[in-house]
Amino acid sequence: MTRWQQIARDTAGADYAQRYAERFRAMAAQGDDVHGEASFVAGLVEPPGRVLDAGCGTGRVAIRLAELGYAVVGVDLDVSMLREARHLAPGLDWRVGDLAGLDTGQLFDVVLVAGNTIPLLEPDTLGAAAARLAAQLDEGGLLVCGFGLDAAHLPRGCPATPLEDVDAAYVAAGLEPLARFSTWDRSPYDEGSGYVVTVDRLRIHR
Repeated sequence: MTRWQQIARDTAGADYAQRYAERFRAMAAQGDDVHGEASFVAGLVEPPGRVLDAGCGTGRVAIRLAELGYAVVGVDLDVSMLREARHLAPGLDWRVGDLAGLDTGQLFDVVLVAGNTIPLLEPDTLGAAAARLAAQLDEGGLLVCGFGLDAAHLPRGCPATPLEDVDAAYVAAGLEPLARFSTWDRSPYDEGSGYVVTVDRLRIHR
């Protein structure tokens, strides 16, 4: 069982995938904006750009990006989460995959890693995951990650991953930092906010 699966079962029960999908459906029904990540990507690359949703979960972000006209692939290690994604959008490209060994056989304009996927990686796999995420990018492509930095912004029982460790892993993977924010609506980064959205670019080799 992965770190994510253990935490999800402990906090939401065995049917955590359905509960996760239902929570966002309820938020949308109440008029909440649940498309911040997709809107962020849309501000970086125009459709029909190629986007990999790495750690796609139940597909909320990938489905919205597809609706906006992007060519999307969704990858997740959790089969139960992908089952929900396939139910919601059977026509999209959903794949089972571990980010630390990821090989889609394609190159993308944007690789999106949202939903606290980074701190939920298996222990000691950050470097490998960063390298494999970077390897899915076309030259000049963007790696976009959003994740919590403290207990208030992470699932119960999930240890925080220091931002400096993530930065170092990205540099080692051939990425260069472009920008960082505290929210998906581009609020300026504040170290005390407890959340970060990073934008890094694959260095262009001449």
